[in-house]
Amino acid sequence: MPSNQAPDNGPDSLYFNAPEDRRTVRRRLLALRAALPDRASADTRIAAALAPLLERIGVQRLGFYWPIQQEFDARDTVAQWLAAMPGRVAALPVVSRPGAPLDFHTWTPDTTMRTGHYGIPVPDGTEAVMPDALLIPCVGFSADKFRLGYGGGFYDRTLAAMAAAGATPVAIGIGFVACEVPLQAEAHDLPMDWVVTERGVM
Repeated sequence: MPSNQAPDNGPDSLYFNAPEDRRTVRRRLLALRAALPDRASADTRIAAALAPLLERIGVQRLGFYWPIQQEFDARDTVAQWLAAMPGRVAALPVVSRPGAPLDFHTWTPDTTMRTGHYGIPVPDGTEAVMPDALLIPCVGFSADKFRLGYGGGFYDRTLAAMAAAGATPVAIGIGFVACEVPLQAEAHDLPMDWVVTERGVM
């Protein structure tokens, strides 16, 4: 099959090749995620899979995300992870300026938050930290662990910048089984080391 020809998976196929198709698929996946049934059960199963993974890989400085647009909310899992062992550090991303890699600033459940870029809460004046693992929200993901995000490229730039600095973190994508797509990776795409869904760990 020619590389520019999509397989015949029917009219509702989420397969795509051309860069502009990503916008269409992203919209469809966001709508799908917003309408997923039994979200409470799915979220519980994601948390149950994520917690032992963090222990197994020995994370000490964990970057994660403030949930938006029906993403899995990792805050309770991260708070429990913090409480389980002294010396652990959690951090949330801060956008210093559009087009720049993300900065990460320490967070605890008691951290005072302020409104950052794009209206997303960020820690107010806490210390910057370099995570050794990142939880990264996935709008979609592929079987080979490539991620479809929101299109801003923040995590691609961040992972590339960290790698260039010799501080490559473990990349853990967080998504839902229904949002797995046969994603054709682009030149700037970096695969996740792990993807966690309600079905378990990839």
